[in-house]
Amino acid sequence: MGKVALAAKITHVPSMYLSELEGPRKGTRQDAIDGHIEIGRRCRELGVDTIVVFDTHWLVNASYHVNCAPQFAGNYTSNELPHFISNMEFAFPGNAELGQLLAKVAAEHGVDTLAHPATSLAPEYGTLVPMRYMNADRHFKVVSVSALCTVHYLDDSARLGWAMRKAVEEHYDGTVAFLASGSLSHRFAQNGLAPEYAFKIWSPFLEALDHEVVEIWKRGDWKTFCGMLPEYAAKGHGEGFMHDTAMLLGALGWSAYDGRADVVTPYFGASGTGQINAVFPVTPQDGHAVPKAVASRADGYSTVATRLCSGRGPAAARHAPPRHPLQRQSRRAQRHVGAVPQPRRHDARAARRGWCAGVPARRHARAGLPGSALRDQRRR
Repeated sequence: MGKVALAAKITHVPSMYLSELEGPRKGTRQDAIDGHIEIGRRCRELGVDTIVVFDTHWLVNASYHVNCAPQFAGNYTSNELPHFISNMEFAFPGNAELGQLLAKVAAEHGVDTLAHPATSLAPEYGTLVPMRYMNADRHFKVVSVSALCTVHYLDDSARLGWAMRKAVEEHYDGTVAFLASGSLSHRFAQNGLAPEYAFKIWSPFLEALDHEVVEIWKRGDWKTFCGMLPEYAAKGHGEGFMHDTAMLLGALGWSAYDGRADVVTPYFGASGTGQINAVFPVTPQDGHAVPKAVASRADGYSTVATRLCSGRGPAAARHAPPRHPLQRQSRRAQRHVGAVPQPRRHDARAARRGWCAGVPARRHARAGLPGSALRDQRRR
């Protein structure tokens, strides 16, 4: 029925908005803005009616969520960088029908997903910044999907992306674009050094890693990229643990994808982070390489929607003493072998040390301390 006509990995750096304003930063992000305008032009040319944004600024601690209110409008100031985005007006239509459909089909694929068609929740700037330039005339309807997923598996995010593609192709009468809104490496400059790193990457290692990833994308080596994604997300400080990228690649067919990235805005540095605008041609896929859902195969699993609606769940889930989610994993789930390898340390002790959802927490980044120094500090 429907069609996914365009897929892209995009930047949403707040300095794009700052670039509009009078001052020393005026015009400094015009290349990124022009990239967004070009992607919007391509969407119009392809007949897209709705843009679905995988937003790495929408943080969620349970399940996946779809913001599909019928209309969005307001005045936004970033809680992270209020000196960059302050009082930014926004307005565009939503698509409640599509949002609910996306959540329904994702749940059918084993990925616990909730739609929110009647909500006062406004989109985050991972959605607002791109729509400012791609959708200034409010031509497109917009649906935002949570992609800053704190306790989620990358496999589940890949499966979510594939499920959402199938929802569009099999049940939706329209044409859709999927945008993964997030950076490559995402290590912000240490406090006090932000101005110095306004147009640079935080470290030579991260810059080299990002450049290699872009080359992998350009030559279409998706088996390599999907295999390295969990480690890249961890060691490369991936934004939102790169769940947006997993969703996008899942929609494209994961490691079986046979397209090559078309770079619209070349790689650039912003406040220490690595950014890009790149379009990925949507090719026919059967989904055989997309990982199966992991969380829904855990012992005692029941969906949040089921518990919220009925208050009932499996007896094991209702009466068993609470345990860490990683302790509840069945042996089969722990041994899960898919296109994305999971870390071996799936136990509570490893979880307390920072392993969660296949990505180790960046626990030494705060205060800029190496591990040994941080441990000494905690002892004191």
